[in-house]
Amino acid sequence: MRSGLKKLTIADFIMIAIIVLLCSTCILPFVHLLSKSISENAYVLAKKVYFLPKGLNLEAYIAIFRDGQLTHSMLYSVMVTVIFTVLGLITTVMAAWPLSRKRLKGRVFFTFVIMFTMYFGAGLIPTYLLYSRLNLLNTMWVLILPLIFAPYNFLIMKTYFQSNIPDSLEESAYLDGASNTQILIKIILPISKPILATISLFLAVGRWNAYQDSKFFITKKSLHMIQYLLSMMVLTASESEKISISEASLVTTTPEVIQAAAVMFVSIPILCVYPFVQKYFVKGIMIGAIKG
Repeated sequence: MRSGLKKLTIADFIMIAIIVLLCSTCILPFVHLLSKSISENAYVLAKKVYFLPKGLNLEAYIAIFRDGQLTHSMLYSVMVTVIFTVLGLITTVMAAWPLSRKRLKGRVFFTFVIMFTMYFGAGLIPTYLLYSRLNLLNTMWVLILPLIFAPYNFLIMKTYFQSNIPDSLEESAYLDGASNTQILIKIILPISKPILATISLFLAVGRWNAYQDSKFFITKKSLHMIQYLLSMMVLTASESEKISISEASLVTTTPEVIQAAAVMFVSIPILCVYPFVQKYFVKGIMIGAIKG
């Protein structure tokens, strides 16, 4: 242990300090919000709460769990995110796997068409008109179908397959009488867990944090994602109490405390999922970016 410390140079200590500083910028805001959400209202209003809670006040969380709109929106958002992630992963695999194989004719053209959409889009108004013609407005599917396939995710997965799945593995499976579907399901996917976990995390986090499509394409309150309600609370502090607390769950608290509790409430699902895919995430993103 001491010999290892002796090998550290000034540059190493500088890098460690920079890493600690960067980590602090990610962790301290959550600590601050958590402290505010469980502190007494008087301390929060007086701006005396920083990184340690003062007093103990769980009324904001009680209000959130009693309120039907926020709890419904949370469960609805979880359902949409799960469906979105599963369908997105299926479509990405179905596009990336065949286009990563050299024996597919026209794969360069199809890859170019897919990547072209990554840099150019039609805009909001044509998109709205298209969704209207497809009868997707004010439905759950307007939050799922348009965005399940992303060229960036496709590129990462395609690169991973090209870099890590040799043609000889596929050829040997063909000699044993396996079909394309059997090769994909029984051979390719089991050895591709890192990239599958990486893309799943990208899809889940992207869908969970998005709120603009809920704002532009949905007017029914029952179909609003939890992030949209949270954005309304943050942008309109004066109305946050009306948005987050119904008459049946009214408690004595302040909008600022409600906002902090709502942010923590919304962040919990992603924070719970991330540790289970972390071991695959770094490996998948690094291997998938080796070559294009």
